[in-house]
Amino acid sequence: MRSPTRRTLLTAAVALPALTLATTPAAAASDGEVVFAWKAIALTGTAKAFADAPPQARVIRVAGTDFLQLRGAAHVSYTGDSPLGILPAGLAVPKLTRGLCPRNTHNGLSVCRVEADVKGTLVVLGGTSASKITWVRLDGFSSVLS
Repeated sequence: MRSPTRRTLLTAAVALPALTLATTPAAAASDGEVVFAWKAIALTGTAKAFADAPPQARVIRVAGTDFLQLRGAAHVSYTGDSPLGILPAGLAVPKLTRGLCPRNTHNGLSVCRVEADVKGTLVVLGGTSASKITWVRLDGFSSVLS
């Protein structure tokens, strides 16, 4: 797999906001290609989806660069690095990819790291016994895949 160049990443970064903000499938299709449509993330352990925002994942292609995007939120109880869920079947992640996501604010911390590995496992990192993560919001997660 080829690594993206700075130029392709910059081109995609400039084009990405228009696709991310698109509110209709028709608008999204005009600004980029949806490679893998929104599908539910299977939550693991005690994680419970927000009723109005179940966690979902998709892959989009903008200017020849693929991005993993996540949305939704979950109630959790993490005091350490913990698996949140499994990406939908058919959504392949070719390398470890990560991003920052909002979480409950505690002891001055308001974001946590979320990683997706090649097995499709989503892991939330950053919880401690002194700063327990009680919810995580995936909206805004967008990470380069290729």
